[in-house]
Amino acid sequence: MHRPDLIASDVDGTLLDPTEHVTDRTARVISRVLASGTPFVLVSGRPPRWIPRVARAAGLSGYAVCANGASVYDIGADEVLHVRDLSPLRLRDIVRAVDAALPDIRIAAERTVVGRHQPEPFAIEHGFRNPWGNPNGETDSPDLAPRAEVIGKPATKLLVRHPGMTSGQMARVVEAVLADMALEVTYSSNSGLIEISERGVTKASGLEWVCEALGVDRERVVAFGDMPNDVPMLSWAGHGVAMANAHDDLLAVADEVTAPNAEDGVAQVLERWY
Repeated sequence: MHRPDLIASDVDGTLLDPTEHVTDRTARVISRVLASGTPFVLVSGRPPRWIPRVARAAGLSGYAVCANGASVYDIGADEVLHVRDLSPLRLRDIVRAVDAALPDIRIAAERTVVGRHQPEPFAIEHGFRNPWGNPNGETDSPDLAPRAEVIGKPATKLLVRHPGMTSGQMARVVEAVLADMALEVTYSSNSGLIEISERGVTKASGLEWVCEALGVDRERVVAFGDMPNDVPMLSWAGHGVAMANAHDDLLAVADEVTAPNAEDGVAQVLERWY
């Protein structure tokens, strides 16, 4: 592939090293990418409010695709530009169906507003535990609420946990249960957590929105990732690169496999051109 017109990268397990930092080597190559005029887009399962810390470390102020494609965030303007929500009615039907198949689930809802961004509550029911901890510290503590309140407002994604299953096991059950509802079911860690979005909402759809806004052809995009929620993006992009530490589902669709995130795998590929 010739030098790309846009770089898209997942964050956790891909751009960040195992200690969740942007290494000096990766920061230097991102600086050269931006100096060349090539956009560098973060594409993450994270909500917009968890993006600025990563963006500052990487020197980025452009677009970020968040919540697995459900929202697009302008980092420099601190503004959410685009959102695809699940309605409260859809959330109720999803939870009812999943709870019947997996009675021990606990749920959470990620919410985002369009316009000038203000941190929205991450609503959880009692017993839900976020496997990622809290990247923004105590000021971003979630709202604990009854299940009916958690699903009582539109949400960019529904998160479902089960104490006795892996994420892969959960996804297989939930995909079958929700087959008639045409939803997107994925996961970005294997710690018993799945993420559910509205029909057609994936990292690919969010990245497509950005590429249309910037006038970039998909064939000129290089995308990096490591988990099943990155599969649509790597399949959509002109050149999809999986990390060596990636999930088998991603390795199966990648055009290339680079070094793991512990060895600056993203930087190793980008240094061909920058």
